[in-house]
Amino acid sequence: MSTADNHGKPARRALLQAALAVPAAGAAATLFDAAPAQAASSGETGRFDTVSPRFAVAVLPDTQYLFDADSSDPAPLRETFRYLVSERKEANIAFMTHLGDVTEHGTVDEIELAADTFRTLDGKLPYSVLAGNHDINGADDQRGDSAYLRAFGPARYASMPTFGGSSRDGYNSYHVVSAAGREWLILALDWRVSDAGLDWARSVLDSHPTLPAILTTHDIASSGDDGKAQLSGNGQRLWDGLIRGNDQIFLALGGHYWPPGRTVLTNDAGHDVHVHITNYQDRYYGGAGMIRLYAFDLARGVVDVETFSPWFLARNPEKRTPLEAETIELTGPTDRFSLDIDFAARFAGFDRSVPPPARPASAVMPRGTVAYWRFDSAGLGGAGTAGAPVADGKVARDLTGNGNDLTVSRLHSSGADALTWSEDHHEGQPAHASLRFDGGKSPDRGAILTTSANAPLNSAKFTSGYTIETFIKLPEPFEGDHAWMGILSWEGRNSEAGKTTGWSPDEPTCSLNISPERFVQFVVYAHRQDADPTSWSHALPVGRWTHIAVVNDGHRTVIYVDGSKIARNPTQESTGIATLGKPFVIGGTQFDEKFGQGFYGWVGDTRIVERALRPKEFLTPYE
Repeated sequence: MSTADNHGKPARRALLQAALAVPAAGAAATLFDAAPAQAASSGETGRFDTVSPRFAVAVLPDTQYLFDADSSDPAPLRETFRYLVSERKEANIAFMTHLGDVTEHGTVDEIELAADTFRTLDGKLPYSVLAGNHDINGADDQRGDSAYLRAFGPARYASMPTFGGSSRDGYNSYHVVSAAGREWLILALDWRVSDAGLDWARSVLDSHPTLPAILTTHDIASSGDDGKAQLSGNGQRLWDGLIRGNDQIFLALGGHYWPPGRTVLTNDAGHDVHVHITNYQDRYYGGAGMIRLYAFDLARGVVDVETFSPWFLARNPEKRTPLEAETIELTGPTDRFSLDIDFAARFAGFDRSVPPPARPASAVMPRGTVAYWRFDSAGLGGAGTAGAPVADGKVARDLTGNGNDLTVSRLHSSGADALTWSEDHHEGQPAHASLRFDGGKSPDRGAILTTSANAPLNSAKFTSGYTIETFIKLPEPFEGDHAWMGILSWEGRNSEAGKTTGWSPDEPTCSLNISPERFVQFVVYAHRQDADPTSWSHALPVGRWTHIAVVNDGHRTVIYVDGSKIARNPTQESTGIATLGKPFVIGGTQFDEKFGQGFYGWVGDTRIVERALRPKEFLTPYE
């Protein structure tokens, strides 16, 4: 951890370690006779985290030997379901999907026992079930009524918040699951899908064109003992008629055959489709309710897969039989493995989320706005081309008309590339432009934008409160030493304002900075109190835009990062800002009235309002 600031002084505060977080989503629709699809959420328990970049999908293959006439034993499956419910929060389990052959003969008694067992999940974890060849009689999904359909048809899922709808025959269904800050489509297709069923599946994909899709069915591929899967006859039909031409489908799961296996196929878009067989009915106790967890980690770009039996896991280790002990977890290369998936790149061909259009300045200047700068043609007066230098003397207009225009200048002997114009911007930013600062140390370099000597902002005291907002993006890779670089500040020494409590009398009266650990630091010397309360964020991500809002209600200051209140906001009384009539600056922070390094990264729209705003009033609104 760093202990020195950018002037070789001791750091003004000890810092804590911290973490980050992510992303954005679309919406679900319904088809045919579906119940209205609600916004996919955590389900009825409310314990599932829809925002975390890590979540799991549970896959349950053929359970037919647990529901086999008078040999039935639902105990293993009940324990599996209890496990999924109890571990839902810890493992962040979004959904469970069954791959067919729920029962051995599809009799009314077997189906009813299975249906009763599945009620353990109702209201606690959303799930899908599809028909395997042992569950029904007849050829394809046009077979008509059956005991299976009465128990596991659309009515069973109607109350689940993930349920999107079913085909008219009721044997095919889909769910929209909200996880990792976006939505995912899960198709559950009958073991023999008719042409009408394929048309229905294509229409579901067409109605959800931006959602990545997982296809589940009973019969898609078989495998030898080497674990190398190949499409079955039915799988080839699904591949040719549905999967290969729909880039949304990136994972296809089936049961029916054993041993398990996997392969990777290339679709018509040139992208990978992972095809897996999951089936353990040949293992001890008919598979003992064995489940496979697909743990998605969008932060790492992987899917970690593990296979185990909760029923055996729940047994006292000292009382497990040898067969139970060896079947608790399967660790072969087709049972425990990881998939490397660059999710953004894999989904880029269809998930082209339309960014919101630019908003005019008049739409984002609420009551009390004292200054607003943006770096598009409206604010910078003909911004130029991407990557072009922004010349010294260029003026960024204060679009409020209050006279707080900013003028560009370079620090020290910095070259033209110290400040360039960019089209890069936060997707929620009103203007679709920014400035790219290339500041740094050894030697100090950078560029700043400064108000004129008589700008009203130089002396504003903000005793009734204030909101200071900006958008920044740190480069990736984050190269070089940029410890304690300034984002924005007011010039001058706090000692000139009569302040005595601070780390140094030569520190400016208000500044927003980045620490060596990439923490946001906001330090303010209050107008009314002899105090310097300082807020600290977590470590900011690199290569991604961040919205920062500093909000003071006339008594205390709270910082928000991407709409979320940070942890280290002091409760110390703080009224106003001890400004000294000296310029306001974007792109740097002085010490002893001298600039060292300049900011390193992008800065977008920046706004100052002389009152506390609520998150829903920010430049990018948060509810």
